[in-house]
Amino acid sequence: MEYVTAAPHPRSEADGPARAGRRSLAIALLCGALGAAVALLSTRQRWSEGTTTVAGGAFSLTAKGSDVTGVPAALAIVGLAALVAVFAVRSGGRLLVSALLALSGAGTVAAALLGVSDTSALDEKAAQAAGDTSATVGALTHTAWPYVAAAGGALLLVAGLLALRYGRQWPTMSGRYERTGAPKPRRRPAAVDPDRPEDIWKALDRGEDPTGA
Repeated sequence: MEYVTAAPHPRSEADGPARAGRRSLAIALLCGALGAAVALLSTRQRWSEGTTTVAGGAFSLTAKGSDVTGVPAALAIVGLAALVAVFAVRSGGRLLVSALLALSGAGTVAAALLGVSDTSALDEKAAQAAGDTSATVGALTHTAWPYVAAAGGALLLVAGLLALRYGRQWPTMSGRYERTGAPKPRRRPAAVDPDRPEDIWKALDRGEDPTGA
């Protein structure tokens, strides 16, 4: 007895890449938007704290992420703009924008992790509080917010990698929103009924010849 194996339906084979493209698009949009929001929010939080000696006593100092480094916030904005621009460009342009998105994420991660050991912001505040340029911060501690910013950068990186891998399957901004520069079609004047005086008067008001001559 012979068994005949049914051939896969062509439509089912074509649906595979389409589903992968839709799934990757949804994940990239979620990761990109969430990553940028997390990175921006984290830079507004307290990253580090310490003490310095002022008038013989301990003086507490704190530094926000934006005081330590402005790189994560700037790169998060660049990454978010690149995520939007992915849908406005095609082929080679989309590849470049996707690479920019991935690099923005990687840069955000690196800058956030470097900020964990950065004491320059607190040292500057210690010098201002003590009135001594040689004053430095002591008893330095860090919060978890730099690592949260790094996690946001990682999400941006994931979005960029997905765009590099599947971006060719993603839709492009509709052509109806693009300006072609072509002149708008001229509307033809409405037909004038010579038996209707109101049509004749309307044609005259529009500067048209109601006789059609």
